[in-house]
Amino acid sequence: MSEISNRLKELKETLPGSCTLVAVSKTKPGSAIVEAYDSGHLHFGENKVQELTQKAEELPKDIKWHMIGHLQRNKVKYIASFVHLIHGVDSLKLLKEINKQGKKADRIIDCLLQMHIAEEDTKFGLDKEELFEILEGEELKEMTNVRIVGLMGMATNTNDDDQVRKEFKNLKLLYKDIKNSDHANVNIDTLSMGMSGDYKLALEEGSNMIRIGSAIFGARNY
Repeated sequence: MSEISNRLKELKETLPGSCTLVAVSKTKPGSAIVEAYDSGHLHFGENKVQELTQKAEELPKDIKWHMIGHLQRNKVKYIASFVHLIHGVDSLKLLKEINKQGKKADRIIDCLLQMHIAEEDTKFGLDKEELFEILEGEELKEMTNVRIVGLMGMATNTNDDDQVRKEFKNLKLLYKDIKNSDHANVNIDTLSMGMSGDYKLALEEGSNMIRIGSAIFGARNY
């Protein structure tokens, strides 16, 4: 068994069965992804459209590709035909473009709405008001080629566990709020929060999807 397969196996053994592990393969070669794939792993995350499309073309077709980075509207068309889940939908304009490209590709594209939960200004995302404007707006009802399946958020990059926990807790409350509400083209079951440095806290606060890179593939080379 390869080192990557070993790390993946060890990590999965610590996760609850309800949690989806997205192996963040950005900047990693196809050979590293194949090692993980050969151990039975199917969910991989990329943050650059060009890299994602290239890997999707070259690698096994049953891989479930997650677009986890900030997505520009003019790049949606390149991934619309195959992307499994878009994590970072942070505006109504982007959602409309995904719907438009989904229509052209004749498929419904699953999306997570990205919430701004961190104290840093550098993180993208919606605030609570913007979230409900999208969910309760008339435009969403007409978007038949997107499906909002959950929320995603990134906590502040800090060693203060209490702050990180508080941010995850707030996102979980919001998730529960909208999971119990009834909106068109919304079928909430995914709460994506937690990365290599904070995923244990995220799991404790109710995350059911985590994004892990270096703990599987080793240090990243830029």
